[in-house]
Amino acid sequence: MFRNTRREFLAMGIAGAAAAVFPVLGASRNPFSLTLRQASERIRRGELSPLALTEYYLDRIDVHDPQLNAYITVMGEAALAAAGELEAELQNGGWRGPLHGIPIALKDNIDTAGFLTSAASEVFSDRVPAEDAEVVRRLKNAGAVLLGKLNLHEFALGGTSSVSHFGPVRNPWNLDHNPGGSSGGAGAAVAADLCLGALGTDTGGSVRIPASCCGIVGLKPTYGRVSNHGVIPMAWTLDHVGPMTRTVGDAAMMLGVLAGHDERDPASVDQPVTDYTAAVGAATSHLRLGLPAVGFFEDLHPEVSAAMDAAIAVLAELTAGVREVDIPAAGFVGNVWNPEIYAYHEPWMTTTPELYQAPTRAFIQSSEETASSIYAAARRHVDLVRREIRNTFREVDLLITPTRRVPAGLIDQGAPVGPPPAETPTGGGGLYNTAAFDIYGLPTISIPCGFTAGGLPIGMQISGAHFDEYTVIALAHAYEQATPWHERRPAGFA
Repeated sequence: MFRNTRREFLAMGIAGAAAAVFPVLGASRNPFSLTLRQASERIRRGELSPLALTEYYLDRIDVHDPQLNAYITVMGEAALAAAGELEAELQNGGWRGPLHGIPIALKDNIDTAGFLTSAASEVFSDRVPAEDAEVVRRLKNAGAVLLGKLNLHEFALGGTSSVSHFGPVRNPWNLDHNPGGSSGGAGAAVAADLCLGALGTDTGGSVRIPASCCGIVGLKPTYGRVSNHGVIPMAWTLDHVGPMTRTVGDAAMMLGVLAGHDERDPASVDQPVTDYTAAVGAATSHLRLGLPAVGFFEDLHPEVSAAMDAAIAVLAELTAGVREVDIPAAGFVGNVWNPEIYAYHEPWMTTTPELYQAPTRAFIQSSEETASSIYAAARRHVDLVRREIRNTFREVDLLITPTRRVPAGLIDQGAPVGPPPAETPTGGGGLYNTAAFDIYGLPTISIPCGFTAGGLPIGMQISGAHFDEYTVIALAHAYEQATPWHERRPAGFA
């Protein structure tokens, strides 16, 4: 069934190997132009070897990751062993589902049994968990091949991925720029085809910010939809885990594996799991879209503003129309996460504070200053606003906003991106655009909607009602197919 090994592929040469294993694509196409969904279909039909695919990705990591610094740990031997076992299962008629044999990478704040999980910090430089996170367990059971652990902004406490014990991550679209954060390694790895999909975490936008900066798809599910068990927390009230992929359909496939109740996670909700892949291609002409009237469209970079205007015009053609809508103010995210950040880090801040990167240490120390009364009120506000936001979806089906107000910035090892400096939707240079949806707990996806004149990606967010990932995915896919942005690849990584 699967005859080609890594040595045979190298002997044949890239073009010959591509023709042998990707006969549908032909020798002129890079095999890594396959999406996760396409690779899955070819594996299922016996046209593509999980072992060969894993070997190719490991080779690409060897060649390209030194430029990006996206990986902290490459789990090469374990990945090859797993791929070999999964290939044998296929040869014997077994198939675990759409992720069978698919190479996936993980943000390095997600526990992996027997492998370093450092959160990009010297504090955890020798931390090797004995147990997989629940999301890792689900990926393994579904047949995913785990390639390695991805770099991030230290302890997920920033939006640039420039502050890391392992050095800054670089944006494959321009190596002088950051990839966003905190899941910057995941964004860079997916954009540069160093994995077919990745897992990130999102507390203030850490899946969606790098998705926007790197020109990929980042999906933050409803709060409680995907388990956080075994994930190093940033702030328990706001933490989410979500897929990062090249296409919306790929994200839907991954979410179908990740979603579901986990009794070990106190935030997990026992809600039936939808067939998210069925949303790909679903009708969108009946959908009513809302543009929040306050906050999200203010102070936009001119090229972001132009891209959003063009994107909204496309969306209007795909749906029943677009209108302005009032939504409840999300509030000041720092009042929620600051005390929770300090509560988690207090043991190490009082014993080994010198092991933190200086900007991270300063940020955590300042987080101690939030008064308990302020935290209690902010935490209560989260509960209230998560109820109040439901009323919005009586008027519209989905909300449309820019993911970020500005394109990716230059590599900067300065202070982490903290919360907005004031309790207003317009504070903080745009973090409100993503953090608000962590407070609301709504399912939100970032998809590419354009590029700057300098070639940097621009992202748009689509958000739906709680547990309505289906509708979010449906519109995101319809827009993706109506526009060319998902087809572009960063030069040097094709």
